[in-house]
Amino acid sequence: DFRQAEFTAIMGPSGSGKSTLMHCVAGLDTFSSGSVRIGDTELGSLKDKQLTKLRRDKIGFIFQAFNLLPTLTALENITLPMDIAGRKPDKQWLESVIGMVGLKDRLGHRPSQLSGGQQQRVAVARALASRPEIIFGDEPTGNLDSRSGAEVLGFLRNSVRELGQTVVMVTHDPVAAAYADRVVFLADGRIVDEMYRPTADSVLDFMKQFDAKGRTS
Repeated sequence: DFRQAEFTAIMGPSGSGKSTLMHCVAGLDTFSSGSVRIGDTELGSLKDKQLTKLRRDKIGFIFQAFNLLPTLTALENITLPMDIAGRKPDKQWLESVIGMVGLKDRLGHRPSQLSGGQQQRVAVARALASRPEIIFGDEPTGNLDSRSGAEVLGFLRNSVRELGQTVVMVTHDPVAAAYADRVVFLADGRIVDEMYRPTADSVLDFMKQFDAKGRTS
């Protein structure tokens, strides 16, 4: 389970199924067995149009590639999902999100006028702006330097603490995982362990032990 108002990191070796798990839970991929439920909605029972609507209304995404439209300003990129859905943003909520990620003086800039860290801030704000039930991040700091990555992770951490957001993030980085409330470890498509209140050192130690077991098994 991914609990409400909790930040969960998913870790594991390459090929362990991290991204596949996230894509299935987010309704991006189909699954052949088991079930996925977001709130009261069972994803396996939905048709394509219903899945599209659910992703648009209840899920936010942050990818390694920022996926911003180059012809739109930062503000237009942030509000795009709601514009497509025909919904007006909650002005007070939008202002709080923009303030949290520090974009007030960059809203009129296009992506080419922003640094990588600023572009990912726009992506974080876009994911938060529609008040989704859950946000999924697939290596959201993978293309950022350490300082920009720490800023983005701090924004996600704050969104959980201050806004009650639910965040699930795939990462290979113990430092990134340490921002989470819980780390789930995968191997061969299965959950093999989990850790609460992780630190970078405790996650790194676990991954080293895990790798050693894999080499000797």
